[in-house]
Amino acid sequence: MPATLTDDEVGKKVVDAEGKELGIVAKVEGQRAAVDPNPSVAEHVMAKVGWEGEDEEDYIVTEDMLDRVGDEVILRGDL
Repeated sequence: MPATLTDDEVGKKVVDAEGKELGIVAKVEGQRAAVDPNPSVAEHVMAKVGWEGEDEEDYIVTEDMLDRVGDEVILRGDL
């Protein structure tokens, strides 16, 4: 069963299976998260306080791509 995404993930780092940081969760909508690959300091702060945002450089991660969610959102290694 894949991990689930909630609004609590906004602002968390997204990492691959080897631990390489890929960005931060900018917004969660349903079973999808918009991930900002190059967040500025301002975008980090806005995400932490719940001011979700999504822009054209963000990419989408779906729940079936996740290994687990904890302090970080970790993607499966077989993508």
